[in-house]
Amino acid sequence: MTSAAPASTRQPRAHWPFKIKPLHPAFGCEITGITLEQAIDELAFASVYEAFLDYEVILFRNVDLPPATQVAFARRFGEVQIHPMSQYHGYGHPEIYLLSNLDADGKPNGKHPDKGTLYWHTDGSWRERSGLATMMYSEICPNVGGQTQFCDMHAAYDNLSPEWKARIRGKKAVHNLDFSRTRRHGHDPMTAEQKAKVPPVAQPIVRLHPDTQRLGIFLGDHAEYIEGMPYDEGRQLIEELNVAATPAHLVYAHDWTTGECMVWDNRSTMHRATGFDVAHDRRKMRRCTINGDKPMDGFFD
Repeated sequence: MTSAAPASTRQPRAHWPFKIKPLHPAFGCEITGITLEQAIDELAFASVYEAFLDYEVILFRNVDLPPATQVAFARRFGEVQIHPMSQYHGYGHPEIYLLSNLDADGKPNGKHPDKGTLYWHTDGSWRERSGLATMMYSEICPNVGGQTQFCDMHAAYDNLSPEWKARIRGKKAVHNLDFSRTRRHGHDPMTAEQKAKVPPVAQPIVRLHPDTQRLGIFLGDHAEYIEGMPYDEGRQLIEELNVAATPAHLVYAHDWTTGECMVWDNRSTMHRATGFDVAHDRRKMRRCTINGDKPMDGFFD
């Protein structure tokens, strides 16, 4: 099977009750002319979801999004994930994953909340039902750094050489949250109870998007090894492909400002955060991840 044509030409559809501004030549858009409250409405949401599929990353600026409203908006996309690492739950909502370097007095504590976010990954790839979407809201943004970078995994697959495509055809990588957590944030490891909730799971390296029928790379920092390959050889392939899949011209780097809500498709993108001065600057973000389906292998023969 070859990669299907894009689901759209990434142009706004005539029936959409809002306007869009591209964020990057290849993907991503800002939605304007509609409030977030209107976007949640059943009729408008159908168009919002179309834009989400077409552009892969959608952005709403200058919005007031209380935690309960964020959870309600996330539920429009599907079942909201309860992350096994409960120490990140925020505002009394287990659906909210809070990323903050602030202490109880609201001052920088000098610690990065989750160093794993600094590496290319896909949220929830370590679940059998991987993440469909992630919704991030910016409460406090640092003066410098703290971006979120995105890369289009459909274009990344299309741009691979025939040799690379043959090399990964039909292969599965084992995604393991304990592996990536220990590797990047070993001073705060998962508990035995948390590990038991999310055992390692094999996922296709090339997946078929269930809505757009496009092929894309599905990998990232949670991938530990490749089934059927020696461990070290599989590790090398994973690291090489993570680099090959994220060339600079396919990357959109988002500079956050306070009061922005962004939703991205975990089935067609990878993302990572950039660093900031955790000892002197402040950053507070909250996210909801929406559970999706079991990833489908892009090849059936």
